[in-house]
Amino acid sequence: MGTTASIRLAGRTPAAGVLAAVEACFAGYDEQFSLYRADSEISRVARGALALPHTSESFRDMYAEALHWRSATRDSFSPHRPDGVLDLSGVVKAKAMDAAAALLGEAGLTDWLLNVGGDIVLDGRCAGALWRVGVVDPDDRRSLLCTLDLDDGRRGMATSGTSERGEHVWRNSLTPDYRQVTVVADDIVTADVLATAILAGGRERLDEAVDEFGVDVIAVDADGGVVATARMRHAHGFSPA
Repeated sequence: MGTTASIRLAGRTPAAGVLAAVEACFAGYDEQFSLYRADSEISRVARGALALPHTSESFRDMYAEALHWRSATRDSFSPHRPDGVLDLSGVVKAKAMDAAAALLGEAGLTDWLLNVGGDIVLDGRCAGALWRVGVVDPDDRRSLLCTLDLDDGRRGMATSGTSERGEHVWRNSLTPDYRQVTVVADDIVTADVLATAILAGGRERLDEAVDEFGVDVIAVDADGGVVATARMRHAHGFSPA
């Protein structure tokens, strides 16, 4: 998936087999869905060597999920690049994180935080306190824009922006409203997809995401101004850095 994953444990240390299963989980998603791997299932689809109806059931399920989110976000999120290439990376990382979180839960682990490329899914608390996480400053990747307090009532946090990977999201407008969007949601898939959709769709998508999905959002606009929804300001200990 072209990024790093780490687990912070505030509870008991898991058996080595549990961490190996989590690592294998991520490797499996990468082997199937990475466009950087010539042998992956999605790369074979992209170059026309494999027709979509002949892909695996898990591949078609992932595609169906991406199409669901395209509809739910009024095309602000899409599994298709402008050149027509099928790209499921917008849901794959979050789905892999969700699957890894399920493995940790099945192993009876509590009080942990899984971080994959700055996106987060968590469980419980950190030594009895809320998990405190940072949102990076898009103008200085070495600094924080703010910190947030999270618990497993809101398990997922994801950020989409342009400061690290450039303009990698197909925008709905030639004058984008935002250059970084962070979403806190009940689950990591919703957080990740909506962060991308709001980055692409701007203010209209932000308002819809809050109304329809009840997510919490902090966004940085083109001029460096910060927009934070009411719940983000009051429910998560929002602390500007």
